[in-house]
Amino acid sequence: MDAKTAMLNRAGEIIDSYGSKRENIIAIMQDIQAEYKYLSGDVLSLIAEKLGIGVAKVYSVATFYENFSLEAKGRHIIKICDGTACHVRKSQPIYDAVYKYLGLSGKRKTSDDGFYTLETVACLGACGLAPVMTLDGEVHSKMDPDAALALLENLKKEEGAAV
Repeated sequence: MDAKTAMLNRAGEIIDSYGSKRENIIAIMQDIQAEYKYLSGDVLSLIAEKLGIGVAKVYSVATFYENFSLEAKGRHIIKICDGTACHVRKSQPIYDAVYKYLGLSGKRKTSDDGFYTLETVACLGACGLAPVMTLDGEVHSKMDPDAALALLENLKKEEGAAV
């Protein structure tokens, strides 16, 4: 069984676990995204089919809530805070350095190798430690561009990936 079929089968199980009820659409999407880190077009079509609603309605829910992602994410999620304290303490140069390091362009958030996804967040709630970034949920405080890139390079080396 290929990965796409496995994903659709698992998504179907999640939908069925909610009784295929329309009122559970957000919970269904959250559970599927928790498992796969994003909602593919095929999964959104499956949700529409199993809930008996239009694909446009499912897409409108998925795009209304900022927490849902329609783009496949990398194995490791980088979040750089751009709240007031972090911004004032220069989080933008950190973001810019990581963006360049990952070879991103335009609105792309995931590196070509699928290793990293870069996101910004409004606040991580660690203002006293600004500027802050997280890597897979682990908080790294008082960052600067060099420290951020060193962290990413170390992770790639630890996992044996080509830098």
